Amino acid sequence: MKPRFAAGNRVELLETGAEYFPALIAAIDAAATEVHLQTYIFANDATGRAVSAALAQASRRGVAVRVLVDGFGAREFPTAFGAELERAGVEVLVYRAEIAPLRLRRHRLRRLHRKVAVIDGRVGFVGGINIIDDWDMGTTPEQIPPRYDYAVRIEGPLLAAIHASTRQIWQLVRWARLRRRLLDPPHRAPDDTPRGGIRAAFVVRDNLRHRRDIEEAYLDAIAGARQEVLLASAYFLPGRRFRHALAGAAKRGVQVTVLLQGRVEYRLLHHATQALYGALFGSGIRIFEYHKSFLHAKVAVIDCCWSTVGSSNIDPFSLLMAREANVVVADAAFGAALRASLQGAMDAGAREVRHEDWRAAPLPMRVARWLAYGVVRLAMGIVGYGRKDYSG
Repeated sequence: MKPRFAAGNRVELLETGAEYFPALIAAIDAAATEVHLQTYIFANDATGRAVSAALAQASRRGVAVRVLVDGFGAREFPTAFGAELERAGVEVLVYRAEIAPLRLRRHRLRRLHRKVAVIDGRVGFVGGINIIDDWDMGTTPEQIPPRYDYAVRIEGPLLAAIHASTRQIWQLVRWARLRRRLLDPPHRAPDDTPRGGIRAAFVVRDNLRHRRDIEEAYLDAIAGARQEVLLASAYFLPGRRFRHALAGAAKRGVQVTVLLQGRVEYRLLHHATQALYGALFGSGIRIFEYHKSFLHAKVAVIDCCWSTVGSSNIDPFSLLMAREANVVVADAAFGAALRASLQGAMDAGAREVRHEDWRAAPLPMRVARWLAYGVVRLAMGIVGYGRKDYSG
């Protein structure tokens, strides 16, 4: 399904949790009627406690607060915050709770990976930032810079689509939990008053009518690229169509650059991704790896005027299995700001991977790459996803 753009929005780029969490908490503190928050991870750390406290305070003053977390990514949430928030009057639901963690079933891979918040139907947040400290456990800002990621703060007509999608998922999960009482009507209808001059679309991936909407939005934009494709993805394991689209753009003379994770977070995916570097190099695509901290960004800028910020990586989990949410922005000024931010991150913390260095890697490393890629392909086949896209 093609993205449906709405004009008249204000879209503010938020870089890392240092900008995102103060903006989110301020919006929750100002809430008058309703707060919806959906996240993959809701960690029991300083950030999680700050957001949880803001949600509880909003509920105590009469705001309808609804929190939906993923049963795998936030599996400690029910004991860490869930009961406490419910005592404060917050409605809490868990998406696909982990009941049998040792049992591998296809549906277990269908996670709630989106990160969306809507407050009073007047301000929304969409991006890739979980409710978790920017720093990994055991590290400090002096030891390692914050996890690098983005979100956007939105006001304007686009809120109608974000608000509707957020409430729809809440109702589906409530029904699945046998809580058949319908969701109360919103205390305030979404505010679709124009707040700026930006055209933007809200694009989701689910397992019903929007299975490939995010991927198709990327592919259409890449197919129309004439000058530059700059893409940053924490986990990058594109299928055949996506790889061919990037290669085709490069062969047309488009400068195609991908910024990827340089630090090893998940070893299997890290090595599987590197197995694809040869094909990317062969198409003229430049590859940079970010080493300064953990890269968690899921964004892209194409030519001057097409940008996306959201939760979807370019990998099988995001493109084929999880519930994701991205905002696509058609605006030159926003695109320039995101591009400048990415370029700054590359200048300060990334290194370009050279084809000759990749080829000169020790034999055990080269073997590990292809073994990892083979394992991922096998796993995709076993669970029945992506047979065509990941068959070669």
